[in-house]
Amino acid sequence: MEKLPFTRPSIDEETIAGVAEVLRSGWITSGPNVKAFEAALSDYFGRPTRVCASATAAMEIALKLANVGEGDEVITTALSWVATANSILHMGARPVFVDVDPLTRNIDLDKLEAAITPRTRAIMPVDLAGLPVDRQRLYDIARSHNLRVIEDAAQSMGASWAGQRVGSFGDLCSISFHANKNITTGEGGCLVMNNEREARQFELWRLQGVVRLPDGTQECEIPGFKANLTDIAARIGLGQLPRLAEFNARRAVLARRYFDLIPKDLGLALPIADFTQSNWHMFQVLLPLSQIRISRAEVMAALRERGIETGVHYPAMHTFSVFHKLGYRAGDFPYAELVGQSTLTLPLFPSMQDEDVDRVCSAIDAVLRPALR
Repeated sequence: MEKLPFTRPSIDEETIAGVAEVLRSGWITSGPNVKAFEAALSDYFGRPTRVCASATAAMEIALKLANVGEGDEVITTALSWVATANSILHMGARPVFVDVDPLTRNIDLDKLEAAITPRTRAIMPVDLAGLPVDRQRLYDIARSHNLRVIEDAAQSMGASWAGQRVGSFGDLCSISFHANKNITTGEGGCLVMNNEREARQFELWRLQGVVRLPDGTQECEIPGFKANLTDIAARIGLGQLPRLAEFNARRAVLARRYFDLIPKDLGLALPIADFTQSNWHMFQVLLPLSQIRISRAEVMAALRERGIETGVHYPAMHTFSVFHKLGYRAGDFPYAELVGQSTLTLPLFPSMQDEDVDRVCSAIDAVLRPALR
């Protein structure tokens, strides 16, 4: 039986040929394709946008732009890829975790204000699986406390809030182009900013803080990073961006099929069926662990035997040892822990066929039904 991967990028032949042209050109690091990709993204978002080596790097530079540093606090969700909190640690700041809403699995905005202290400098929300956090409430809270917002919208390319594209409004917005994202550059990301001044500062932080002077000499203004994107990656992005709407529409079709076909009597908790704002980056179910006699690892192994790969996105961050050093312990954020322990991410990517969803749902039934208590 053919293996069904958890995800697979869709890269067309024209883009592959374009990458070959870049390789033959002799200019493979940051160059004309980076500039073209940045221009296309800036046009898409309607705001200055710059690319870099990863969304993690984009978040770190965003934290620099927001003047977050030693001893500051940044509020974020307890449930995300660990890069979210690691970027805060890299600034010498402290990530202040907030539990998640059990329905959206995003940061619980009802609990956010209680986490604000005199040391809080910013809020870093995460759009888990491409479902946007309530931007209206988020920014109302941020403005009332004079806080910057750094949106970890790594998974949100093409998602929207109240009819506006994520990234087209608000404060700083980081988006990922990793291989499993809705569009990819292989590795890479971007930061959407408020003005050209911030964009210029981003360019300095992105590449060692170096300014090249007209006489051929250089100046170094800040201790920047090495986080530039290559022209190879940017050329992939230029081929992907025009197909974003097509990709996301197909993801939505597949998601609807999952909702239709996943057996309703197995106790699986499904995501919110938001077909207006989510980009359906991932389709995640919560296993009814208290109602079955097998573990999540055993479920995943049984599906793998049937040729179906699944994922875990994500363990609650505060349960990792690096955050135990900050005083966090298991039990601090129970909803995040529950979701992190029971999430199963199912295959979802644009080139999947309807029959692939059917196959996944049948396999889930075959694995879980005999295991029900």
